[in-house]
Amino acid sequence: MRRIACVAGIVAALVATSVSSAQSPAAASLDAAAAAAAKLPRLRSLVVSHKGTIVLERYFNGARAAQAANIKSASKSVISALVGIAIGKGHIKSVDQKIVDYFPELANDPEPRKRDISIEDLLTMRSGLESTSGRNYGAWVQSPNWVRFVLRRPLIDEPGRRVEYSTGSSHLLSAIVTKATKTSTWQFAQDNLAKPLGFTLAKWTADPQGIYFGGNEMSMTARQMIAFGELYLNDGKAGDHQVIAKSWIDRTRVPRGRSRWGSDREYGYGFWIREFAGHDSYYAWGYGGQFIFIIPDKDLVVVTTSRSDVSRERRDHNDSIYSMVEQVASAF
Repeated sequence: MRRIACVAGIVAALVATSVSSAQSPAAASLDAAAAAAAKLPRLRSLVVSHKGTIVLERYFNGARAAQAANIKSASKSVISALVGIAIGKGHIKSVDQKIVDYFPELANDPEPRKRDISIEDLLTMRSGLESTSGRNYGAWVQSPNWVRFVLRRPLIDEPGRRVEYSTGSSHLLSAIVTKATKTSTWQFAQDNLAKPLGFTLAKWTADPQGIYFGGNEMSMTARQMIAFGELYLNDGKAGDHQVIAKSWIDRTRVPRGRSRWGSDREYGYGFWIREFAGHDSYYAWGYGGQFIFIIPDKDLVVVTTSRSDVSRERRDHNDSIYSMVEQVASAF
């Protein structure tokens, strides 16, 4: 009997070893994604959170976990969150409020339709104003008054009609947050977003009037970006603290139109919207490969940061990141 028990124990041990050594499909897909990431010369980080637990964290090309990245236009998603928080706290009436309430100079603008522009129009890039991105970006950020420059752009479409991506629209939102809360956008973000998420948000670039840049230049570590993504995945809650109203998260994900920047994606409240592996997702996207992907059906947040000095390979780099996200989403 002792010998039989001994043999049974050996067999059980061998079976357990075999089972533990076999990778789960999720683990295999994560390993494959990490291997693909390591081949991208500009990638700095790849971090994946599943159900609130980090299941993959890799840094490349000299990057470190404590090193913050310039998240570029992913800053627009953070500004959107701040607007939602400001509305929830009663500083801003609603997304339907007209921006002329904050920029009374529009009352005297020769184009009367500018007075119809709402806060929601800015959030969804449907102000109707000529864009300050692309060819107009340099002249805008070199101007002595960024807000005035944006407000004086000609109206090229009816407000609320069509998505026209413009960093100036997001900067107007930062100016509105500053006026409505009677504090700087950075201070409001620090007290009402970063602190509840357990980190300190570094100060970033401000315009000549001291208004923090509303659509660019924020710095965050990959783990801070994960925390921000998980806030949206968790319906606006950080622990027991309701940081952003769930209704705001729901509205954020509603597609409002397509941008000429890409026919395979739509735009919501400061976030891009598209499917990955057949699942609805929305994401913050910054120039050069700064991403925060939120895939609610899979309880996933995927973050990448990249070196932003890009050239012709920019699209290939982003496509490689999209493929990795597809691979990760298919694993769970």
